[in-house]
Amino acid sequence: MKQEYQDVVLRACGASSLRVGARIQRLWSGYGEIVRLHLEGCDRPSVVVKHVKFPSRAKENTPEGRSHARKVRSYEVETHWYQNYSTAPGCRTPSCLAACSHGDEMLIVLEDMDVAGYEQRRTSVKDKEMRACLSWLAHFHALFLGVAPVGLWAVGTYWHLETRPDELEAMDDAQLRAAAGDIDRTLSRCRLQTLVHGDAKLANFCFSRSGQDVAAVDFQYVGGGCGMKDVVYFLGSCMEESECDKKVPGLLEHYFSELKVSVSQDVDFAALEEEWREMFAFAWTDFHRFLLGWMPGHWKINRYSKQLTKEVLHKLKL
Repeated sequence: MKQEYQDVVLRACGASSLRVGARIQRLWSGYGEIVRLHLEGCDRPSVVVKHVKFPSRAKENTPEGRSHARKVRSYEVETHWYQNYSTAPGCRTPSCLAACSHGDEMLIVLEDMDVAGYEQRRTSVKDKEMRACLSWLAHFHALFLGVAPVGLWAVGTYWHLETRPDELEAMDDAQLRAAAGDIDRTLSRCRLQTLVHGDAKLANFCFSRSGQDVAAVDFQYVGGGCGMKDVVYFLGSCMEESECDKKVPGLLEHYFSELKVSVSQDVDFAALEEEWREMFAFAWTDFHRFLLGWMPGHWKINRYSKQLTKEVLHKLKL
């Protein structure tokens, strides 16, 4: 790490020295890495740093160029999010201690969630952990209900139709491809909008040791939208096809019960629940549309997804 970036960390934390620790993960498509830095001489034993280094810019109006531009924008959005938005205890996120950019590099210095008590990661979860994540989403959506996505993606999620023309073109399902615009418009015309995390998969949640409390990270695709987009994406990230029919109804009940106690009293909750429940199948189908063009052999393309898509296409015909 460049000395100037080390100096940013030292100043932000009031530390006398630092040591570069383990790499937590590489960023998607070789755009940098996330590392833990160990500190001396301050009250923080460590911080987590997201160090972005952009590769050579691809030609515009090509799939590679569009992908690059989308990733650059995502890191700009994430930096803006951490610097300008804050959450509440029910939807815990890491504090941003510093952020800077220079040329083709960006640096975000974040609170270490392991130190904060969220040291567990899960590759599979039981109902208790799934409910904890859905509670986080409910509190997040309630907190930002009606908030304009200033400085964020106008429409959140990384699979939003407008940002994925190449995947749409690659789809073999002509019927769903033709309906993609209508599905997107249906979701965007929801009367009650919020901010969505945009990449609320299991891997982006940090768990307490008990599994009852969670925090979320990775806000590259936070933006406006219907809360169901996060809910369906999360559920799809941690359940096999065989579990969906049995578990989804109860998990949705939990989400809406948490949402009800979290929203402001002046919100017409009955109208909110009715609208968002109607959007459940549309949001699931919207992500299914993306997968069919991006990776048609993906394990999430299953009978449950196909059945919901069939129902949505029938509703659109009516």
